[in-house]
Amino acid sequence: MKQRKTDYGTIILHWLLVAALAIAFVTGLRIATEAPGRGWINLFDVMLPHESVWVAHMQAAIVLVAVAIAYTVYLIRSGLGRRIRLDRIRLRGLFGQGQARLGAYNVLLYWVFFVTMIGLIASGGLLYFGFYAGHDVATLHWYGTWVIAVFTGLHILAHYRIAGVSQLLRIIRPTKLAEPPQQLDAIELLTLLAEQSARLHPDSSQVEVKPAPPRHHARPDRVAMSQPVAPAPPSTRRQGNPSKSRNPTFQSNPFVVAVVVAITGASFIVAADRLAVDQLQVHRIDGADAPTLDGDTSDRAWRNIAPFSLMTSEGGNLDGKGETRIEIRAVHDGTWVYFLFTWDDPTRSLKHLPLVKEADGWHMLHDGFETGDEHDFNEDKFSVLLTDADVTLAGDRTFHASPHPIPGAPPTMTGRGLHFTSGGYADVWQWKATSGGPTGWMDDAHFGPPLDPTPLQTRNIVPYKGGFAPDPGNANYSDNFTVDTDASGAARMIAPLRLPKDLAATTAAMGEIDIDPDHGESDGARWFMTEAESIPFSLEADARIPVGTVIPGVIIAGEFTGDRADVRCAARWASGHWALEVARRLDTRSEFDVPIRTGVFMRVAAFDHSQIRHTRHVRPIRLEVE
Repeated sequence: MKQRKTDYGTIILHWLLVAALAIAFVTGLRIATEAPGRGWINLFDVMLPHESVWVAHMQAAIVLVAVAIAYTVYLIRSGLGRRIRLDRIRLRGLFGQGQARLGAYNVLLYWVFFVTMIGLIASGGLLYFGFYAGHDVATLHWYGTWVIAVFTGLHILAHYRIAGVSQLLRIIRPTKLAEPPQQLDAIELLTLLAEQSARLHPDSSQVEVKPAPPRHHARPDRVAMSQPVAPAPPSTRRQGNPSKSRNPTFQSNPFVVAVVVAITGASFIVAADRLAVDQLQVHRIDGADAPTLDGDTSDRAWRNIAPFSLMTSEGGNLDGKGETRIEIRAVHDGTWVYFLFTWDDPTRSLKHLPLVKEADGWHMLHDGFETGDEHDFNEDKFSVLLTDADVTLAGDRTFHASPHPIPGAPPTMTGRGLHFTSGGYADVWQWKATSGGPTGWMDDAHFGPPLDPTPLQTRNIVPYKGGFAPDPGNANYSDNFTVDTDASGAARMIAPLRLPKDLAATTAAMGEIDIDPDHGESDGARWFMTEAESIPFSLEADARIPVGTVIPGVIIAGEFTGDRADVRCAARWASGHWALEVARRLDTRSEFDVPIRTGVFMRVAAFDHSQIRHTRHVRPIRLEVE
């Protein structure tokens, strides 16, 4: 039996597409492990990449765009568009039998693939460039990925049903591109019919052509004479048809043309990415115009500045979509830099691991805290990352996906990745709605090289945090409980560290107490106790507290000190929006901090009563300091 073969251009583009899709698929799955509700992907951890995940995913996307361009051009230039033509005949074939039906279904599958690929490329571009990086686009991208996976299996099955293994093997058996059939025009069709008629009636092949009677006296050189007219040989007529001439280079090298166009298109996209940098202007102001840190956005410094706006997504809660729009304004007076961050958040969430007394003792309200992924009873938070590294993707540099990204270190308890760097530090500020934030400080921390695990982290009693650590110094907040182990070595919660000195006053300060995690707290409420408002835990004091009492899980005592106290702040929530004003010296001269200057890159993230499930954006924001 004659071996089936395929033109070399199709084979090359096919396998480039397969390679790019495979890389995009496995890296995309690894990235998706960070999205809420997709921890099951870690079951395939051994098959997913651990290094250069984000970079490889974006590179595969560029190759996919290039192959899409090349394949389109190749089909047009080579005349192979009939392979995928979904015309009336093919549509009728869907209701036919045998090979006609299989062929029609195969072409229909192609078009499902084409439409899905357009959706994937478009949604990926929107997510990357941030034009609309919301929940709906991310969901479209997620489901499109699985449509491609299903298509792959159906595509192989369809070709096997058409002609068995021989049909499948043709994709590795190259041959030259066949000359596309010429299309007939009306004149050529009439000529062919005349030639056929002449062959069928040889006696009438000589035809006298008589001129029409002249309307005026004919000149001698216009005298008509009867002459036999013989049809030209068919081969001569076809070869001499000037209407069929085409550019010989383009016609003989459609694959080369496709490659050139694809490389040009991909290069344009890469260049546009490098040139279209998101920028935040840090305006210069007089010291007298510096904003007051009170969470009020009406300061003169903010009124005349257009905000930089971006959509962030893939976070936790936030009305179930995990997305929020963040707006940023920035000014400096030559010594201090001031930022105003505003973002959407439907609730003012202050309940941070509260403790409730039941008949058998005290219990912590939580859902996921034991694995380091509390996503119900946690305070609202906001974080800022600053780095002077000129990198587009933070992934693979400050964040590493995988349940066990550091060999020799404890695996993550959440199944998600860890923040750390291979060298140097990324500056991280974290505002917390209950822990420290209400007292005017934003926790100053950093991402650095991986730290040595503590004994409790080694035993997975508390989560190992990789290279994430606070800057040197002390904070003024602490948990109102301790984590201990029972006889089996498992983690358990013991009695609170401190109890209210005046239970009625503490309860009043907490406002309306509703332990529904999606219920926000009222304006003026606070869910922490100060050291002065509380006393150390004792059985005697505990006996006076009735069952059903809820007390804060956070204790505030003292002040922030050291490098950890470099960032001051104030926040206010109203009508579904947080407004956070932040101030820090342009240069703190700390090795853990990044000086604020032109060329520094920023990333921002919002947490809606979630411990680690923050929103994110792909491209960084470049600071331009006046």
